[in-house]
Amino acid sequence: MSFEFVRKLPTPQEIKEEFKLPERLVALKAKRDTEIKKVFTGESDKFIAVIGPCSADNVDSVCDYVERLSKVQEKVADKLILIPRIYTNKPRTTGEGYKGMLHQPDPEKQPDMLEGLIHIRKMHIECMENTNLTAADEMLYPENYRYFSDILSYVAIGARSVEDQQHRLTVSGMDIPAGMKNPTSGNFGVMLNSVTAAQSPHTFLYRGWEVNTDGNPYTHTILRGGVDKHGQTLPNYHYEDLIRLSNMYRERNLKNPAVVVDANHSNSGKQYKEQIRICKEVMHSRRHSADVRSLVKGLMIESYIEEGCQKIGEHIYGKSITDPCLGWRDSEQLIYTIADMV
Repeated sequence: MSFEFVRKLPTPQEIKEEFKLPERLVALKAKRDTEIKKVFTGESDKFIAVIGPCSADNVDSVCDYVERLSKVQEKVADKLILIPRIYTNKPRTTGEGYKGMLHQPDPEKQPDMLEGLIHIRKMHIECMENTNLTAADEMLYPENYRYFSDILSYVAIGARSVEDQQHRLTVSGMDIPAGMKNPTSGNFGVMLNSVTAAQSPHTFLYRGWEVNTDGNPYTHTILRGGVDKHGQTLPNYHYEDLIRLSNMYRERNLKNPAVVVDANHSNSGKQYKEQIRICKEVMHSRRHSADVRSLVKGLMIESYIEEGCQKIGEHIYGKSITDPCLGWRDSEQLIYTIADMV
């Protein structure tokens, strides 16, 4: 036997009961969910910015960041809905490196997934209480979504997961917006197939149960760039890419056509400062074309308190230990620029 069964974790319901969301925050999430959904259905003209650290590695600095974000949200509330990135699961291309707070609540210690679940719930509740913002995370493991389903207002499916059947079917049972990234190849057809699957009803095996889902009409696409067979980056945020995606949506019978453009990853070649220019170009494309304006509902930006990144163990407060991020000063100014261009 190659598996070592360490311990049986509590069920999602048991964790939710022990670390319960206060009633005020239940109402807050319901209100936020409705506002965000209306952007994707076209009922609201507001624009979304999913913004925050590449990985949520430290509770204090993450909550500090979200508190700063909440003060900016008050100033741009007529134009933007800010969704903090509190990403606690990190896909690793080779399987090596920091896998996120779910695995390691302390990046310098050994994995402890039970402690990770507890840390994540406490962190989200603290951030919600202090800021009145609800967050986004990447669903790396479909079976873990239920631990956080009462907290998250937005979910992203990563480039390495978007072709996986279990991810697609799990999204079909969600009642919040979920973005399906293009795969690392950059293939738009694969991404749209994933949206088709997630918007459809299914019967499948989930956490030991046979379950039925109704389909998620708020499933949409995320453009994050790709790489070719030589490993060269292939950005896909340009005007021509957005028009192409708009035309491909038109050929399919999908609900609520929408895209969020990820300004980092293969779109920026991980040159984090390029996110500023990329966001401005996307906003200009929305002004240039009614079709693009209708399709592009938001931007995804990697941002933290200190710019760049650091190695685990350097202990620079508010600086990413995974991909490099924009610093707070540039991030705040970029949010105001985006609001002016909506």
